[in-house]
Amino acid sequence: MVGIMGLRMRKVRAVLSALGISVGIATMVLVTGIPASSQEALLDKLTALGTDRLKAQPLVPEGQQPIKLPSQAAAMAARIGPVTATSEIANTHQPIRRIQGSDPNDTAALTVLAAQPNLLHLVGGSVHAGQFIDAKTASLPTVVLGHKAAGTLGFDRLPVGKDAPLLELGERWFTITGILNPMPLDPDLELSVFVGWSAAEHYLGFDGHPTVVYAKAPDHAIDSVKAVLGATVYPPMPDFVRVTNPADALTAKRATQSAYSTLFVALAGIALAVGGIGVANTMYISVLERRREIGLRRALGASRGHIRGQFLTESVVLSLLGAFAGLGVGALSTASYALTHGWPVVIPLDTVLLGMAASLVLGVLAGVYPSVSASRLTPTEALATT
Repeated sequence: MVGIMGLRMRKVRAVLSALGISVGIATMVLVTGIPASSQEALLDKLTALGTDRLKAQPLVPEGQQPIKLPSQAAAMAARIGPVTATSEIANTHQPIRRIQGSDPNDTAALTVLAAQPNLLHLVGGSVHAGQFIDAKTASLPTVVLGHKAAGTLGFDRLPVGKDAPLLELGERWFTITGILNPMPLDPDLELSVFVGWSAAEHYLGFDGHPTVVYAKAPDHAIDSVKAVLGATVYPPMPDFVRVTNPADALTAKRATQSAYSTLFVALAGIALAVGGIGVANTMYISVLERRREIGLRRALGASRGHIRGQFLTESVVLSLLGAFAGLGVGALSTASYALTHGWPVVIPLDTVLLGMAASLVLGVLAGVYPSVSASRLTPTEALATT
């Protein structure tokens, strides 16, 4: 109680002394909270862009014909333990005509793909207009346009209350039932038109062999699945199957950001140490200025332990007050910055606990020497005029 009273009697000095600790703690919260919030936002984007998804497709052996994945490749991939979902697409190699008799070279950049109904779930796609292939339309002559394919063919929307437009694939007319949004996970799909798997086999002479297999697995298991996916979908020549994760580049960016976070934490530690030195200096000056008070208390019966306890308490309370103030300022600043950028607000709990522990340790260390020095003064030395 006596130690706290000493701080209340010197409010301005206490505030200025605690300010050093506050700056250090606030800096620590800021330089860990802002990167953590940014990382959380990045993780959300990575998940949306397919960190939990893999893409397997055959390579072309030099001087040989392209290998064909088995027709059961997706089912084989689904048997890998951590895999939660699979899908597949296949190039039917069919020409596209919007108008009967038109030149198919006008749409040579577009690809006709046989697709499964769950494809959009695996590639993070969504429907802009109409609907995607489902269990009912997978065997019917219907087609869904990728985002860029729709632009190339001159369709930006589907007519309402009118007959759906038609598109000639191979020698058969197909009804356009949907248009897709952009697909950041696999931009090549934007230049494709999609036909149901069964419809491609029935109307386009498709042989049932997929050209790309997609697999989804939890983030923690994605590396182990990636290691065996090639051998699973094409056991005879696994080296000729390329397995990729669309978010590899962004994962590298996350690693770079973590390196900068480590640097910032080190700088915050330096700021905190400087604040601790400020508290130690204040406590030492306080002992020099309050020698008469110390002498009077010693003359009235206070022991050396009482004097040590008084100044050590002042130092610890001063550091903790600065820590609480710094945590508040740091948390508010982090939240403001994160919300301004549209990020989730993340205040790492380990940083809060570390900051409080560091402040307590600094308070003790900063108060040890001044409190011991004060306790060693005899009443006559303390009461003597300096």
